[in-house]
Amino acid sequence: MNDTLTLLGTRRSVPPQATSGPGPSRDEIETLLTLAARVPDHGKLAPWRFLVIDGEARTRFGDAIAAAYASDEPDASPERVGQERNRLARAPLVIAVVSGAKPHAKIPEWEQVLSAGAVCMNLTVAATAMGFRTAWLTEWIAYDRRILDAMGLAPHERMAGYFHIGRAAETPPDRPRPALADVVTYL
Repeated sequence: MNDTLTLLGTRRSVPPQATSGPGPSRDEIETLLTLAARVPDHGKLAPWRFLVIDGEARTRFGDAIAAAYASDEPDASPERVGQERNRLARAPLVIAVVSGAKPHAKIPEWEQVLSAGAVCMNLTVAATAMGFRTAWLTEWIAYDRRILDAMGLAPHERMAGYFHIGRAAETPPDRPRPALADVVTYL
């Protein structure tokens, strides 16, 4: 088996709280984003974009997350609100992938959404190949308009995922995968 097949066969998600630094350098981030963007993109529309949430930005957006959570859960303990404030600071780096399909006469919205999904998987695989570990998460903050507005998303844009990237001392064991007989039909 070659290195690429081994990587695809052994990649695992690692919870953000199980990662540590150092995170990717600026040059490594540029490489990750360049590789992530190398996906099928009919019409060259780039119906996705990246938000790099690093350093102090993790705390700044954490304040917005905590405020939204506290507004919805006024009886939440200070510790619980603090967990929400820390949501984007659990890993050294978070890269958010924003999906923004553009009106086009020949390229359906669905193909553009799939292109954003391909960006997400490329980002995960590239980070793993560079020696980092990732978790592709959405959680409630991917769907809350207050958070999306705070991050500068346009009304038509959606959050494809938050990618928590760091290093991990251990890779968790593999989870059960579907049996091919359950998901494959030969026609």
